[in-house]
Amino acid sequence: MVLLPALILGLGLIPAGRLTAQTLTTLHGFTATDPNTGANTDGANPQAGLVVSGNTLYGTAEAGGRSGNGTVFALNTNGSGFTNLYNFTGGSDGAYPVAGLILSGNTLYGTTEEGGSGGNGTVFRINTDGTGFTNLYSFTAFPASYFNSDGSYPSAGVILSGNALYGTAQYGGSSGNGTVFKLNTDGTGFTNLYSFGSSPSDGAEPQGGLILSGNTLYGTTEKGGSAFSGTVFGINTDGTGFTNLYSFTSGNYNSSGIITNSDGALPSAGLILLGNTLYGTADGGGISGYGTVFSLFFPPQLTIIQNRTNVIVTWPNNVAGFNYSGFTMQSTTNLVSPVVWTTNFPAPVVINGQNTVTNPISGTQQFFRLSNP
Repeated sequence: MVLLPALILGLGLIPAGRLTAQTLTTLHGFTATDPNTGANTDGANPQAGLVVSGNTLYGTAEAGGRSGNGTVFALNTNGSGFTNLYNFTGGSDGAYPVAGLILSGNTLYGTTEEGGSGGNGTVFRINTDGTGFTNLYSFTAFPASYFNSDGSYPSAGVILSGNALYGTAQYGGSSGNGTVFKLNTDGTGFTNLYSFGSSPSDGAEPQGGLILSGNTLYGTTEKGGSAFSGTVFGINTDGTGFTNLYSFTSGNYNSSGIITNSDGALPSAGLILLGNTLYGTADGGGISGYGTVFSLFFPPQLTIIQNRTNVIVTWPNNVAGFNYSGFTMQSTTNLVSPVVWTTNFPAPVVINGQNTVTNPISGTQQFFRLSNP
């Protein structure tokens, strides 16, 4: 009789909404490498994330493999069936795949940071069963400096849109500060969309990957910009319309020798886009000097002109890939609190890429604003 309450108490209850510690399972432990050659059977030092198809995970290991130059591997989600799909040789195929893969159908696409015929990295594809490895593109060698025509050291992965791959190379290009490039999935049509350093404050050394919204690519550069602390940029998929969306500010060194500022510095990762707002991280800077998480939003600007008996109010429908068509124009007759804003009538129409509202001139003053949906 004495034991029963103790047994009941020992069962315990998990309070609603509280997570408890779970069991972490090591699905695969990469084997040790040869101290002289860096080689092993499966790969070493996987730096990037995974992609999944069905019950199979796919990834890259930066080092290891038969030549010590990295591998592409597959693994079932239950930890079984580890397969070394490809061993990079460090030759024309590439070396050191530090970035992750993307998957389209039964084809994996990725980059190597070094190797290839020019020694400056590659873009490759391989089937999910390990067959059909193809070096789609080798970045060219430096002739006598760190400048070339296409870029070098693609340390980020690529993204896919239709039959085109888009990516960044950290160095090289016409100024040695990196590039944004495009390449068809069959290896044809390589295009250097933009070489950083083309303008004084556009940015330098893009380490992070790209994202795509509509026809606009967004990314970050770790360095450069007006304060040399990095940038956020946008560029159209045809290479036009490059825009430095934001330059991170300069900072001050604190007593520990760490740079502090208000917004961050040295953004080395990619971005995500939600609605009309970009989100990302900066590796340094911020109030303590240890980096920031940031958002970047670009509100559209109203333009008001008088045309005889009408007031015409316009704002762009699309700027650098940001879609402003869903904004609502509101008006009020005074700005004394409490301000009452009402939706303007008529609704806007798009004329020459501008959302346009035409209001007749009346004897009452009006103020206008745009409401974020």
